Amino acid sequence: MAVIQDGGPSQHVRKRKSNANVKSNPIPNSDPNSDSSSELIKNGKSQALMKINAVPTEHGQEMDKQLDEHQEYEFGGPVGVVAMMVGFPLLMYYLWICLWFYRGKFIYPTSLGDVRPFLNKMGQHIYEGAYPTKFAWITYCGLTAIQLFFAAALPGLAQNGLPVPSLGYKALPYHCNALYSWYATLILSYVLHKTGIYRLPWIIENYGQIMTVALIVSFSVSIIIDLAGRFFHYGGKPLRLSGNIIYDHFMGISLNPRLGRIDLKMFAEVRVPWVLLFLISLSGVVKQYEELGRVSYNMWHMLLATGLYMNACAKAEHMIPQTWDMFHEKFGWMLIFWNMAGVPFTYCYPTIYMARAPASTYEFPLWGNIAMFVTLVTFYYIFDCAMAQKSNFKMHEQGEHNPRKAFPVLPGSDLKNPTYIQTKHGNKLLTSGLWQYARKINYTADWIQAFTWGLTASFNTPITMFYPIFFFAVLVHRCGRDFAKCSRKYGEDWEEYCKVVRWKFIPYVY
Repeated sequence: MAVIQDGGPSQHVRKRKSNANVKSNPIPNSDPNSDSSSELIKNGKSQALMKINAVPTEHGQEMDKQLDEHQEYEFGGPVGVVAMMVGFPLLMYYLWICLWFYRGKFIYPTSLGDVRPFLNKMGQHIYEGAYPTKFAWITYCGLTAIQLFFAAALPGLAQNGLPVPSLGYKALPYHCNALYSWYATLILSYVLHKTGIYRLPWIIENYGQIMTVALIVSFSVSIIIDLAGRFFHYGGKPLRLSGNIIYDHFMGISLNPRLGRIDLKMFAEVRVPWVLLFLISLSGVVKQYEELGRVSYNMWHMLLATGLYMNACAKAEHMIPQTWDMFHEKFGWMLIFWNMAGVPFTYCYPTIYMARAPASTYEFPLWGNIAMFVTLVTFYYIFDCAMAQKSNFKMHEQGEHNPRKAFPVLPGSDLKNPTYIQTKHGNKLLTSGLWQYARKINYTADWIQAFTWGLTASFNTPITMFYPIFFFAVLVHRCGRDFAKCSRKYGEDWEEYCKVVRWKFIPYVY
C-alpha cells in the first residue's frame, strides 16, 4: 500500500497500491509535459515523472531550479574550506607519524623552545617515511590505471541515472562493471603476489610514500577538473557557483565529468578508495602471517569489514546512479580528495597500528571476537538491505529496475507494494521496509560497522578510532544538509513525511 498526498498535504490522505512493473503498464497520456499528465503526477496516479527524461510538475521544476542556484555557504564558507584543504593533509601526516613511529602516542612540543626541533623532527619523519618514491608512484598510479582500464573494457550492466534538472531532466547512462572489476582485481592481486612481481606486504611497508602520491594526485586532479569545468564546461555547465574561487573549487564546478563512458565521479567513489583500502587490509593480513605464522581475529575483522564494504559497492554499483552524490553533488576537491586520498589512508589506521604493534596489545578473548563478528554482519545486513530497498524503489518507479543476482543477494532488499508519500514535486518518499523506522537508518548501520573497525585495535590509542569519530561528524553534518535541502524541495510534503517517519537515526530514540 502507498500513502499518497492527494492534491498536496492540505488534502486528505488516501492509500493505493504502488505499481512496481512500470515498464509493462502503459500510462495514459504519458506525455509528461501535457496538462493531464501533470495532474496525474500531482494526484499520485502516474509514474510519468520517473520515466526516462521525464519532466516534473511546474512546482517541482521551480524547486529544482532553486536547488541548482547558490543559496548559502556550507562548511564554514571560504575560511572553513581553506582550513580543511590545508588541515586535512597535515593531519594525515601527523597521525601517520604517531602511528608509524610512536605506536599511536600523540607527540607535541613541550615548550616554545621545542617547537623548531619538533617541526624539524616531523619533517625528517616525512622525508624518511613518506617521500614519494618511484615505487609509490607506480603503485598508486598503476592501480588507478588498472581500475580505469577495467572500467572501460570489462562488460557490465547499462543503468540510467535519475533525470538531472540541469540537463533538462535527461537521465545519463552508466556502465556498471565494478563487480567484474572487483573480481579481476582480486585475481590479479593474487597472481602478482604469488609470482613475486608485486608482493602484498609491500603496500603497507610503503604506506607513507604511497599516501604522499595520493595527496599529490588528488590535488592535481581537482585543479584539472576545476579548470576544465570553468573554461571548457567539462562535465556540464558550471552549477551553483558562489563567486568565490576557493570555495567553488572545494565544492566543485561541474556535475558529471566523464572519460569516454566512465563517469569519473562514480569511478572515484568506488574504484579507487575502497579497492585500495581493502588491499591495505589484505597487505596487513599477509604481513602479519609472514611475521607471526598466524593472523589475529582483529586483523581478519578489518579484512572482512573492508571486503564486505567493497563487495557491497561493486555488486550494487548500478544503484549508485540513484544516489544524491551522483544526482546533485558536484565533483570538486571535497569528493576528489576524500575519495582518492582521505578514505584509503585514514580509515585503515587500525590496520597500520596492528601491523606495527604486538598482537598481544589488542587481541580480544573469544567472546569479544564473537561479539565483534555478530555486530558487523548484523549491521552490514541492515546497511546493505536499506540501501538496496531505496535504490530498487527508485528504479522501479523510474521503469529502470535491473535485478541482479550478485553475491550476496539479501532477503528483503526489494520491497513488494511499498508505501510512500507522493509529493507535489512529483517524487515519492519511501515509508516502508527499513525506512519506516528512521530517515537515515542506513547511516546508523554504516556508523556501527565503522565503530567495529575502530575497535579492532582495542583502546591503545584514539587514533585508531579516527574513522568512527570523523564519520559521525560527517554523517551528522550531511544529515543536516540533506534535511535542509529536502525541506526546501518538498515543503509541506517533507513535514508530512517527518510525521510519518519520526526518527532520524535511531528508531524510537532519536
